[in-house]
Amino acid sequence: MSEQDRMELQMAIGGSINHHSARGKNFAVRRWLDLTVLACAVVAGLGLTPARAEYPDKIVKIVVPFAAGGGTDIMARTTAQEIQADLGKSVIIENKPGAGTIIGTQTVATSEPDGYSLLMATFAHAVNPSLYNKLPFDPHKDFAAVSLIARSFNIVVVNPASKINSISDLITEAKANPGKLNFGTFGTGTSAHLAGELFNAMAKVKMTAVPYKGAAPAISDLLGGQIDVMFTTVASAASLVAAGQLRALAVTSAERSAAFPQLPTVAEAGVPGYAAESWYGLYAPAKTPAPVIARLNQAIAKAVQSGAFKKLEANEGLIMVGSAPEELDRYVAQEEDRWRKLIKDANIEVQ
Repeated sequence: MSEQDRMELQMAIGGSINHHSARGKNFAVRRWLDLTVLACAVVAGLGLTPARAEYPDKIVKIVVPFAAGGGTDIMARTTAQEIQADLGKSVIIENKPGAGTIIGTQTVATSEPDGYSLLMATFAHAVNPSLYNKLPFDPHKDFAAVSLIARSFNIVVVNPASKINSISDLITEAKANPGKLNFGTFGTGTSAHLAGELFNAMAKVKMTAVPYKGAAPAISDLLGGQIDVMFTTVASAASLVAAGQLRALAVTSAERSAAFPQLPTVAEAGVPGYAAESWYGLYAPAKTPAPVIARLNQAIAKAVQSGAFKKLEANEGLIMVGSAPEELDRYVAQEEDRWRKLIKDANIEVQ
């Protein structure tokens, strides 16, 4: 509405009030309607829309599909701490464990696509489609990638009293006693399980997987001599290795780790081509607006450069990434393809 139109409207209304004239009132109403139509037409012509509050304008929630205290929970809380400073709003954690991450993942899949409910996804996001006959969500269609935050790996450990001192020893012992050596896992389809099954396939040995309800009880049995070896996470074993309570044989990454430079990779220690990674990635529900995804991605890229993440990188052997959304999509698609064949060949299925 122009200044002249505004003045005319004020004069018309004022005139109608001052003169108490029915004619003046009718003119004022007609003039007001004309100017309102004109203003609407101008707004429509310019393609303007009602102003929206800048994202975020309320608390952001990151759903962790695991219990509190584990590696994924630590990663999520570090992420929340770092990005909330950049976003200017509180970022909280909601732990929703159960059903191999399905419960927490479904919670985000069915949330409003507004950027206020996010998922801290892991290895399970890429392998669950191959482990389960049916999922209550589509891991591709129901989510929008935000960023691949970090990559990780597992570490092969044995009891210090074991006569196995290297990957070569492990292969020799496993071949001499098919099916008798056992390796502990955090459950069917977990990174500790599939890393061991990949070792079976590539080293052409047969070790037996023993599932536990988490890393702690599995490591307890390894310390007690009830199981022979574990392909466990760095977070669960690093302090025990440093204290001499576990013996580390190798890392499962494709390259040596700066956190454990003395350890060979499984590939260079006797199984060429072997590599098994874990990872952490942030997702939003599908159809979350692109500007919201971009804002979150920007915050993650900044966060992974922080001192808190540098500390995680040093202590747990993480490789910080902070990728673009499309890179997370590509990475997870590759992971899904490579593990699908192993899961099928080994007849692994979660009922």
